[in-house]
Amino acid sequence: MRRVLPLEGIRVLDLSRVLAGPYCTMLLADLGAAVVKVERPGEGDETRTWGPPYAGGEAAYFLSVNRGKRSIAVDLGKPEGQEVVRRLARSSDVVLENFRRGTAKRLGVGYDDLERDNPRLVYCSISGFGGKAPAGRPGYDFVVQAESGLMAITGDPDGPATKVGVAVVDVLTGYAAATSILAALTARAESGRGAQLEVSLLDTALSALVNVAAAALVTGAEPLRFGNAHPNIVPYQTFDAADGVLAVAAANDGLFRRLCDVLERPELADDDRFRTNPLRVDHRDELVPALQRAFSTRPAAEWLEKLAAAGVPAGKVRDVLDALEAAGGSFTVDHPTAGRLPLVTSPVTPADPEPAPPPLLGQHTREVLAEHGWSAAETEALVRAGVVQAIG
Repeated sequence: MRRVLPLEGIRVLDLSRVLAGPYCTMLLADLGAAVVKVERPGEGDETRTWGPPYAGGEAAYFLSVNRGKRSIAVDLGKPEGQEVVRRLARSSDVVLENFRRGTAKRLGVGYDDLERDNPRLVYCSISGFGGKAPAGRPGYDFVVQAESGLMAITGDPDGPATKVGVAVVDVLTGYAAATSILAALTARAESGRGAQLEVSLLDTALSALVNVAAAALVTGAEPLRFGNAHPNIVPYQTFDAADGVLAVAAANDGLFRRLCDVLERPELADDDRFRTNPLRVDHRDELVPALQRAFSTRPAAEWLEKLAAAGVPAGKVRDVLDALEAAGGSFTVDHPTAGRLPLVTSPVTPADPEPAPPPLLGQHTREVLAEHGWSAAETEALVRAGVVQAIG
């Protein structure tokens, strides 16, 4: 029997592009929402060209965040295109946009424009800086990592500030937007009214600093960079084994004692300098070299087996393909040009039923317009006028 997903029956109109917005709507699609992605004719979402690599003519970047959606291509620069979106929004539950501040209103697809005809609409805007920057300032993950302090706390202690290896602020903002939308839908079930929401990359990045930000506020001191170590827990870092690198997280005194037993250095757990975590933090420069000398004597696999048996959290530092294979972290879908396309497994629901593959640009224009009352002749007139783009 087919599995029913929790958001089945919810319609989402996705006016966003690049990463944070599309990641949010992909999560909603994973949960069963019917997502219609509105793109620019000719170019589409700019991530369609953010390659190489490509699969079936589509950039891997675009493919990573657009499964489970249908694509229509609409020129919002034309009044007829704006009317298409307004008409679709009348029967939508959610609209998501990430235009520069003021652009949606100028195009006639802002909250006030759409809420008049659909008071139950949940309208979410994603911006770079919210109200903390001049109107129109563009916000990209890389810039926000710099502006938020996230870059300043990332990297080796003696090296430069470094961005995180993935656009983590965009991804976290996608989660924040999805959470806000789900909360608004829950409230709507009681009140019958929709909501206007705004989620910004900067606010998300600042909140993601969590304990580091709290420490800075409490002390008034700028946090330091610790590389692969932890500012408040020791040992909680990488160590070089004889043939590889391990990540070890002895996050309390009991785990530290077990770690010392595994390393055949029980005396370290009884040393007055290392008995408690605060003492280990104060004396990390003396403790860590002693642990490193012990780890360097045996292969990584042997240490991992011993640490697992002792219940000490530890893991191998894996490459991406190795990690995906080890965790079973991918599945495949049938893509119209790429064939069987591998995608990363959803974090919120199993791929059951199998989601639709990422769409081609304008692949579903005729289908979606027909569902919303346009006749075939009316759709072809829009195609000829360049208001919409359709495949086939």
